[in-house]
Order: sequence, then structure tokens, then C-alpha cells
Amino acid sequence: MEIKEIVSYFLNHETNILEVSFKTISDNYDLLRNDIIDYNVVLDYGFNLVPNQFDFFSESVNEDVFEIENTDLDEAELIAFLNEYYMVNPKLLPKPEFY
Repeated sequence: MEIKEIVSYFLNHETNILEVSFKTISDNYDLLRNDIIDYNVVLDYGFNLVPNQFDFFSESVNEDVFEIENTDLDEAELIAFLNEYYMVNPKLLPKPEFY
């Protein structure tokens, strides 16, 4: 089992949950796998998917005005994490679904 493609992902900073949709090399073109993973698990495996972000705003700016809708993750790192995670925990690999 190897991850072939990340279809979509979303990291919820409030709940620290990573939602990811992906395909493995054994999946047909019309199949998709979806999983929800606690981001602390990602960190426990030694991966940091969030690239370094620079704060261009001064401290005096009200941060509540600027909301980050979706953080861009390092997709190569995400694929590496998922491959390792499912290799160690093969029973956690989600079943493929038609989309």
C-alpha cells in the first residue's frame, strides 16, 4: 500500500484535526479514501506538515480580523506521513469509497 495522490486536506487549528482524502496506488480512478487524524499523531511520528510561516503583521494588529481558512501543508511530507502511519497501523487504513 502506497499513497499515490492527495485529493484534498484540511487542518482545523481549533480542534487540531487533520481531514485528508487520498488515493493509493491500488485504487481505481473512481475510488477515494477519507480519514480524520488527530494532528498530535502527526507530530508524534516526527512530521511537521505546516511549513514555516512568517508573521508580516505587527503585534498591534488585531489577529481576530485575519482568519486562516486553510493552511497549505507540505504535500510531500503529508504523503510520507500517511505511508508510514498506515504501514505501522494497517488496520487504520480507510476503506475506499466511490466519489
